[in-house]
Formats: sequence, C-alpha cells, structure tokens
Amino acid sequence: MRNVGLALILASSALGSAAQAETITIAALGDSLTQGYGLMQDDGFTAQLEVWLRAQGADVEVINAGVSGDTTAGGLSRVAWTLTPEVDAMIVALGGNDLLRGIDPAVSRANLDGILAAGQGAGVDMLLVGMEAPLNYGPDFKADFDAMYPDLAAQYDTPLYPAFFDGLTSDGDIESARAAYMQVDGIHPNRDGVARIVEAMGPAVLDLIRD
Repeated sequence: MRNVGLALILASSALGSAAQAETITIAALGDSLTQGYGLMQDDGFTAQLEVWLRAQGADVEVINAGVSGDTTAGGLSRVAWTLTPEVDAMIVALGGNDLLRGIDPAVSRANLDGILAAGQGAGVDMLLVGMEAPLNYGPDFKADFDAMYPDLAAQYDTPLYPAFFDGLTSDGDIESARAAYMQVDGIHPNRDGVARIVEAMGPAVLDLIRD
C-alpha cells in the first residue's frame, strides 16, 4: 500500500507538471499595432487575441512585445530578450515604420532575417505577418519590399499571414473600413477594428500553436 500511495503521489505530481506545461506562450513582436496604441490594455491586439484563442479552447498566454514606433531594427535589437525560455511561439509583425521612413528594403530584409534566425535558433514556431508597400517610393522599392516577406517565409519554412489589416479590408471597401474601424489618426485600429483583425488572423495563430 505504501508503494501504491507513493506511485499515486508521483503520478499526481507528473500530471500537475504536464498540465502546467500545456499552456502555450506566444510572444507578439511588433510595433504600435501590436502594442495597442491609443487603446485600453484589454482592447489591444494581444489581449483580444488571447481572449479569442482561449474561446477556441487553446490554453495560451500572449505576451505583448510591441513597441510603438519600432522598426525592424528595433525588433532585431530586442528579439533575444523577447525569446525567454517559456516562449513557445512568436508572431513577427514589423515593417510598417520602415515603410513610413522609406528605409531601404534590403536593410529591412536583413533585420527580419535576423529576427527569424533568432526564433529558429530558439526553437520556437513563428508566424510572419507581411504587408505591401504603396507606390510612393517607386516600383522598384515596392517590388523589393513586397517580396521580402514571402521570400523570408519560404527561407525559414514559416507560415505567412498576408497583412495585419487583412481583417479590415476583406470586403474591399477601404474607405468605409477606415471610417468604422480606425482611430482618428487613420493609422491605428480602434477596439472594433482590432476585434476584426483578431478574428481574421486568429485561425492562422491557432494553426501555428496546434502544429
């Protein structure tokens, strides 16, 4: 009986450790869109994404690793301390501020390459969030910028989500979406806009952590 009791205690301890290990920690490395600029904490991207994933039955914690104004260079400078031992997966959503500043796409590509290499080295699964450049900087800039996301996703065998704002523009009426789902600055989504973004991107994140 003593041996049976000991076995039960050990089994219970093992089950408890397994249950704790089931929680998946996702770091969302990004800029103000990830950070939740202009929103209450519970209304931001990471908070709403965590709620959405939990509603689908996923046991997750989503870490807000977004910094307003950050470029891909900023993301590269802090990816090492973002990838703490408990992080299982990482969403990489950077490049918007590079675009706004007209940074050479070759520089942005190198920075994103470094971020993905760090994630791969840490053994975490990653989701790369892409974007497309307007023609403001010319067709060559646009071609180079637009290509870096699918190229890097293929290089690192990482799933690519086309664009952060896909959930807002899926119906094609961009002006109506801007009026209904963006803050007054026209750059950052409001609470309802974030909800639509999360609803659209959520399945890709769910696939990531299920894998």
